[in-house]
Amino acid sequence: MEIHEALFTVGTLIVAAKLLEGVFKRIGLNAIFAYAVAGVLLGPVTGIAHAGESVDLILSIGIFMFFFLIGLEELDISGFLAAVRGRIFFTALLAVALSMLVSLAVTTDYVIDLGLGLSFTEALGLAGVLSLSSLGVVAKALIDEGRLREPIGVQIFTAVIIVELIALFIVGFAISEHFSADEHGGLDAMGVAIIIAEIIGFGIVTWFVANKLLPRALSLLHRILRVPQFAFGMLLGGLFLVVVAAELVGLHGSLGALLFGAALSFLPYQMRRDIMPGMRGAAEGFFVPLFFASAGLYFSLDFTRLPLETILALALVPLVGKVGASFLSAYVTRVDAPFATAVGLTAKGVAEIALLLVMLQSGAIGKDIFSLLVVVMLAYIMLTPMGIGYALRRMAQPTRELSFDRIPPSFERFVLDEVRVRDLLDPYRPHPEGSQTVKTFAEDWLLQDQHDYVIVEHGALVGIVSLSMLRYLPHAEWDHTPLTQMLRQQTPTAYSEEHLEDALQRMTEHSLSVLPVVDSETGEFMGSISAHEILEMLVMSARGQ
Repeated sequence: MEIHEALFTVGTLIVAAKLLEGVFKRIGLNAIFAYAVAGVLLGPVTGIAHAGESVDLILSIGIFMFFFLIGLEELDISGFLAAVRGRIFFTALLAVALSMLVSLAVTTDYVIDLGLGLSFTEALGLAGVLSLSSLGVVAKALIDEGRLREPIGVQIFTAVIIVELIALFIVGFAISEHFSADEHGGLDAMGVAIIIAEIIGFGIVTWFVANKLLPRALSLLHRILRVPQFAFGMLLGGLFLVVVAAELVGLHGSLGALLFGAALSFLPYQMRRDIMPGMRGAAEGFFVPLFFASAGLYFSLDFTRLPLETILALALVPLVGKVGASFLSAYVTRVDAPFATAVGLTAKGVAEIALLLVMLQSGAIGKDIFSLLVVVMLAYIMLTPMGIGYALRRMAQPTRELSFDRIPPSFERFVLDEVRVRDLLDPYRPHPEGSQTVKTFAEDWLLQDQHDYVIVEHGALVGIVSLSMLRYLPHAEWDHTPLTQMLRQQTPTAYSEEHLEDALQRMTEHSLSVLPVVDSETGEFMGSISAHEILEMLVMSARGQ
């Protein structure tokens, strides 16, 4: 394709996509519908735009940007690890396992032979797409219903985090270079071991670089160089380098972009806020509209020529399996409101269409299967938010309070935007003096459900005492041991002007439930904030108090 033809295709797709987005928004339809329809109108319907190598190159960049943003904004590795224990984790794990088994029944030819002709790994990848849940769709539906900050909202939110992460990595397995079936169609054990080791190793290295090196390096270089949009440019360039590194070790580039985005989700809020306008502007103004409009270019009505039983099986069996698996898992594990949780787990979003396009480009599926499942996913996008709202409205108003240890670390991204530490700080709160004995402290200051205490001396910050440290001190020594001898080695602090999200993230990193607040210029102690107060503020704001 000549360069001017590629530019014409790109230009017309973006213009049409954004114009239709405005039209569709007025009638309450998702922007993804507008982008896909723009591609269909300019491609299969009128033949004005055509796919080609140059367009595919830009499309590939859009795929990487899209999965990077999913990792940055939706995936929560720490939330996943925090939820590994408990009923919600087993609910999500059982739901995705049962849903995968049902989907495999139609994507492979072992149970229902639909004549798809997929290898086992291709069938596994497609089953993973059909079993995926979308945190973005669920979070928006919960926010619209005003239930995100309630116990049931947190429960659904956490379960979807787990399902989304597991399903995305299953698809990542299936499309990775070294993961393949043997000559008999069974799993290649060596390939499985290699890809698991590669993902773990690549994830650890990416996390270390993105978490430990990048924030300090970017902050230092920005102070020295004073270059506008420095962090944005560095991270965008870093994204493409990570994609190349992922491809070199045998992982798909989209999985590398996903891991890089998930690792960067730990960046301080202010740094994320500095880079996100540019990243989001490039994505929402150019790459994402072009990406989904290009998906429309590949859309074909050939799926209507598929046997009726194939269409019905691919459209209905995974849907029934997803709903049934979600409800059964929620009922068996006895989580609260199993119906609402199950409906939340059926939510799907745009990541599924992106993965289908990746599979189409790799030759794993044809245009007929791709087009059929795109229609199915668009129906999911339109209907599941209404289903979640209906399920939540059937519930009675919650009577239980939220417990801090039930909230995933990523929760605050949706509800603490623009809240500062000073908004929660009580400068008149008393704190225990470090000169008093451990016995006096235990008798006068210990509170139920509080495990950490900020210690002062004549109004100046001394440190933090955690109750877990007291168990190492013999009870006979409590009467003459000063509290200053029981201080934690590290005393992280917060500034009154910083975002509350950063302070809460620091609590999580240091396993603390309180944090002293100091003046950013003088270091003077100003007071303290606690995780319980943050949670209480969220609950009260959710109830309109």
